[in-house]
Amino acid sequence: MRTTRLVAIVFGALVLQVALARYAVGGRFAFDLVLVAVVFVALQSGAVGGMLAGTVGGLLHDVLSGQVVGVGGLVKTLVGYAAGALGTQFVVAKAHARALIVALATVAHSFMGAGLRAVMNQAWPGVSWTAMLEEVAINAIVGFVAFQLTESLPGAMARGRSRTRSNWSRRTW
Repeated sequence: MRTTRLVAIVFGALVLQVALARYAVGGRFAFDLVLVAVVFVALQSGAVGGMLAGTVGGLLHDVLSGQVVGVGGLVKTLVGYAAGALGTQFVVAKAHARALIVALATVAHSFMGAGLRAVMNQAWPGVSWTAMLEEVAINAIVGFVAFQLTESLPGAMARGRSRTRSNWSRRTW
């Protein structure tokens, strides 16, 4: 995967995350589209692409969310590397298996982030299990839809182009 495409995917997820952040306020919905993009890139391009996407996406997400800059970048980098290594070690081709990796990455991201905050604050932060399960479910669904679209969209576009050919093509003569 080219670097420009990688950055565009992460930047698009970051813009969607910021645009939809008002729905996450108050604990109504918890989701992390940047993490889904990092895992998406990691499964498409491998561990190095996942690390790069995690670093860029995590740092930008930290800056825009007002949290401690670097915590999200480090955690997303580690998750991106692990997802990329897992995706290349075991060739994961189906959308539901990739959505499972997104769900596992979300759980790992939550626990690593809580661990880093516990080290910085010298106290273990409270973990809301319902919010974490909700975030896992939403991220897995978004990941499933993203992987399903990347699998089916090129074939659908090719079928659409073949149907729009005119009847006066050279093959009919």
